[in-house]
Amino acid sequence: MSLLKSLCSAFLMYSRIPFPKVQWKEENRRFSLCFFPLIGAVIGICLLLWYRICEMLEVGNLFFSVGCTVIPIAVTGGIHLDGFCDVNDALASCAPREKMLEIMKDPNTGAFALIRLSVYLLIQTAVFTELRNFNLLLICSLCFIQSRAWSGLAAVTFPNAKGHGSLQNFSEPAHKTITIITEIIWLTFSALTMIIICPIAGTAMTVCGVILFIYYYYFSKRKFGGITGDLAGWFLQVAELSALTAAVIANLIK
Repeated sequence: MSLLKSLCSAFLMYSRIPFPKVQWKEENRRFSLCFFPLIGAVIGICLLLWYRICEMLEVGNLFFSVGCTVIPIAVTGGIHLDGFCDVNDALASCAPREKMLEIMKDPNTGAFALIRLSVYLLIQTAVFTELRNFNLLLICSLCFIQSRAWSGLAAVTFPNAKGHGSLQNFSEPAHKTITIITEIIWLTFSALTMIIICPIAGTAMTVCGVILFIYYYYFSKRKFGGITGDLAGWFLQVAELSALTAAVIANLIK
């Protein structure tokens, strides 16, 4: 029952998929981060279904790629893009650490966040236009699992910048040993599947994920003193776009 409630808590917090509501208490979030990558699996399945629909309807690349860009936002409700915008506002301020943490708490969105969000979505849409190959899209769908596994691993191993907030609500009650083992299993599964299906592109995506995870640790610690919920969202978005781009570039130059 504890596992089921943790599953519900993860989907209720990080997706817009209807799930039975559970009481908001720590014991119901003990294993929530273990199930976080499952939301990425849902996104991946939706992308593959969208590919088949577009293939049957013989729609153009732009229609297909815009749909691919919209699907993760529809599934998650844009919660991670919100963090992406908050972090970009903070970074654009060039302010001291304490001020940047305050800026990230501000519910208003600044011009720099909107500019960088627009660029992000344009690049992502362009990248998806290069994914009209089922095997390539299949391994790219796995990056949504991988990014969440990296994020979950960071949540229980990286220092927290504030000691409170949405991230702390899930990382503090988490069973750390089980969460770390589970995230490593998710990462191993996704990496091996990627490499088996498309060796060059899969390897590029896996290496990209490792490099970004290491960068995330040093970047968050140096700039903010640790991670926050907003930084977790920023990292997840950057990791996904980087992995998709790495797969496309590796496929083009192989």
